[in-house]
Amino acid sequence: MIGMRIGAEIGLADAQRSALFYSLLLKDAGCSSNAARISALFGADDLDVKRDRKLTHWPGTSASLAHAVRTAGSGASPLERARRIIAVSRSGAEGARELIETRCERGDDIARMLSLAEDTAQAIRGLDEHWDGRGYPAGFAGEAIPVLARVIGLAQTVEVFFVSYGPEAAQAMARERSGQWFDPQLVDALDSVGRDRDFWESLRAEDPLARVAAFEPEDRALFAGARSLDRVAGAFAKVVDAKSPWTYRHSRCVAEIAVAIGGALDLDPDELRRLAPAGLLHDIGKLGVSNRILDKPGRLTSEEWDAVRRHPELTFRILSRVSAFSDVAEMAASHHERLDGTGYHRGLTGEQLDQPARILAVADVCEALSAERPYRPALSAREIKDIMSRDVGSGLCPDCYAAAETVLDEGIAVEPLPAASDSAE
Repeated sequence: MIGMRIGAEIGLADAQRSALFYSLLLKDAGCSSNAARISALFGADDLDVKRDRKLTHWPGTSASLAHAVRTAGSGASPLERARRIIAVSRSGAEGARELIETRCERGDDIARMLSLAEDTAQAIRGLDEHWDGRGYPAGFAGEAIPVLARVIGLAQTVEVFFVSYGPEAAQAMARERSGQWFDPQLVDALDSVGRDRDFWESLRAEDPLARVAAFEPEDRALFAGARSLDRVAGAFAKVVDAKSPWTYRHSRCVAEIAVAIGGALDLDPDELRRLAPAGLLHDIGKLGVSNRILDKPGRLTSEEWDAVRRHPELTFRILSRVSAFSDVAEMAASHHERLDGTGYHRGLTGEQLDQPARILAVADVCEALSAERPYRPALSAREIKDIMSRDVGSGLCPDCYAAAETVLDEGIAVEPLPAASDSAE
């Protein structure tokens, strides 16, 4: 909303406003790709580290050190914190560039996977460039930075300050960084927009989705057919799986295994089609879980387990609000439920779980056991069947498990996901 108001204030053309709208929505699509590295380097919650970075006025040794002191080794012993602070400081500008480059390149890739405009992809790639040339990843300066990237860079930083400190602090920050981080003309545009007090109040709306949708240029709205929705699901599966080095291709493999099990059980074609996006998006709620927890090699604390157990609920909340995927929200969010009611997040019993949900639960366990994890190596087909067979009846559906055995016997690599039936794009 901030970015679109700035875009309107500077008179962007319709095509640019459309590209800006989608780049603002997808600006963080690449964030998951550097989450594990940030968590490992800082020894802290990657989400907290990223938020603090936006509140820090870069560049400069003192600012970098202050950022490291505030975030590195959070909750650890003084000795461990000191070790982390030194490691972060030593990584320096090159380390920051690599982290941001990873994020920006992945965001650019996601935009291209979705067949969005070139301006959208370029805006996402350049959103962390600074007006004075001291940003990342390319070090572009001034007019060499795409105008949409300049708008996003200003809008995202203003939003962080607005949420943390209020509108006056957000505008003061923008003026302070004008000519350094931000294009001075865009800061002037923000000042003009900021004089409208109703604008700031609108950012506090309980349901901002409707307000955000109102900014989409009507004559340039993008409509998705089934094939496009498959691309969307596949793109966001990559976003989810990039969050941890231990989940490479997890979502796609779960979807493929689920479809293979469904085919073996002669599942209704419509239900079979729903399994694919449910499998691809079942872990989207993990984007809200810290990598400090997801990648922890040791035993989780009860508090950490609570955070992990919330991810199916987050999956449901995300998908249920997207009309194209609302019909698979419940299925996707049920992948950790068990027949005996001891699963999570709702503790559903077998009577409350339909066959597609049971299939997805089996596929998730099957794929997870076949992949390496921070606390154990990947397991063989024999080991997977031995572990899963103990859960049949109490946790896993017998029929679904029997079909999964066939998949395991034939090898974990299964047929690609079925193509969408409609040709409308």
